[in-house]
Formats: sequence, structure tokens, C-alpha cells
Amino acid sequence: QVQLVESGGGLVEAGGSLSLSCTASERIFTFNNMGWYRQAPGKQRELVADITSGDIQSYVDSVKGRFTISRDNAKNTVYLQMNSLKPEDTAVYYCNANRGLFGYWGQGTQVTVSS
Repeated sequence: QVQLVESGGGLVEAGGSLSLSCTASERIFTFNNMGWYRQAPGKQRELVADITSGDIQSYVDSVKGRFTISRDNAKNTVYLQMNSLKPEDTAVYYCNANRGLFGYWGQGTQVTVSS
């Protein structure tokens, strides 16, 4: 069973930065793509950023120019650098990995942005 372990969440003031990490129990180059989702209270989970095995990145419009997704295959880790954080970025952030028909999720890490 694939395990994804997130870290790096916390409380930050608006305008600040946080960096999230997601370390997989398997070699991440075996996944078709990996991504970060978030879910705020009372809202649906949404895709924030995605990176393919070929390093193609995509972002939801609300974070473009502020968030950067990257990967380190040697460390089996995917990162999400979040800058210029806004209160509306407050959510639980989940790491996701997909391989064929199978998708895997981390346990989530809380990000809280105070105004």
C-alpha cells in the first residue's frame, strides 16, 4: 500500500509563506502525476496544483503566480511552495498520487492564514 506523508502546514499571517512536503513510500517517478488538493470547511475538495512524471505543472487560477509545485525524485518527495498567502487559502491540504486506475491520498495537513 502506497503511503503519502505530508508535512509543513501551520499558522501564518496573510502575505507570509509556507512550504509543504509530501514524501511517498515508493519511487515517485512511477506515478503518472502527483498533486496537492485542499478542502476548506463546508467546501468541496479542489485541485490546487499538479505535476506530471514529465514535470508538467498546472495550477488552479486562484494560486497562479503564488504557489509552485516541484518534485525531487531522489527524495521521493513533492513540494508545494506557497507565497503571498491569503486567508482564503486556509484549508486542509492533501497530497495525491495517481498510478493507472489507482489514486492515493495523504492524511492532510492544516494550513491556516490569519488576516
